[in-house]
Amino acid sequence: MTGPTIGHLRVDGADLRYEVRGSGPLLLLIPGGTGGAASFDGVAGELATEYTVVSYDPRGLSRSPLDDPEARQSVGQHADDAYRLLELLSPDAPARVAGCSSGAIVALHLLVSHPERVERVVAHEPPVVEVLPDAATHRAMLARVQETFEREGLMPAAAVFAAGLSRPASPGAAASTGAAPPAAAAQAAAGAAEPAAEPAAAPAVAELPPEAAARAERTMADMPYFLGRIVPSFMAYTPDVERLHALSDRLVLAAGEDSRGELPYRAVACLAERSGAELVHFPGGHVGLTTHPAQFGELLRKVLSV
Repeated sequence: MTGPTIGHLRVDGADLRYEVRGSGPLLLLIPGGTGGAASFDGVAGELATEYTVVSYDPRGLSRSPLDDPEARQSVGQHADDAYRLLELLSPDAPARVAGCSSGAIVALHLLVSHPERVERVVAHEPPVVEVLPDAATHRAMLARVQETFEREGLMPAAAVFAAGLSRPASPGAAASTGAAPPAAAAQAAAGAAEPAAEPAAAPAVAELPPEAAARAERTMADMPYFLGRIVPSFMAYTPDVERLHALSDRLVLAAGEDSRGELPYRAVACLAERSGAELVHFPGGHVGLTTHPAQFGELLRKVLSV
């Protein structure tokens, strides 16, 4: 199979790099975490047999540089970027959209702000913690993440973040200390990027094939930006539940079969209950897109076509 066609779109304050595969109605894939367009590589080829599949690196991540590297980030601005891509690549017809994690938050905002441009949205585990009855607890956790980041650096902050996303630990369990192993911390900070391997088993970047090594380097390089500026802004986002309820016939909320009890699962399940949108369980956990690509892609195709 030939590789994707690469394009670049100038938006306010950034240059977006995007990839196009296939033909047919437009399907925009919005990545979460530090995964960038490459996080959809495991599913994009198969989806491109039915759709014109567009994936991209969100502003400030990977190969979509910001004009001002210190610029503040907002869900609305990222959703406007997605809208600009739709305007460019599907100007005459509404598109289907799928997003994961922080990208799912963008997809939700895109739906409520430009419903005329969106035919169907699949949002996989958007961590919209503000819909939860115990939202104040999670705000405090996110504040600890930022304090730890400023005081101790990236990986200690990622460990606090990983612990905050995980299932509550049982009394006396090691996780009750609030710490997380380096692998879990890296996975949490990377969101929908490649799941981290245990340190003893992880090959050095230099030992990976060139393309995989470049992707690993981009993922690690993007972690401070993601944890420092995407996480606090996006996880403070409050979705418009009433508007989503009115648009629930074109919204599918997705949860990982293996992530029950974790914070993103709880948030999306609560949003489904409050908005009346369908909740569909996908294979794997929060990063099921990467760990179960064939099954994830098959189910994604199914729910997009309803």
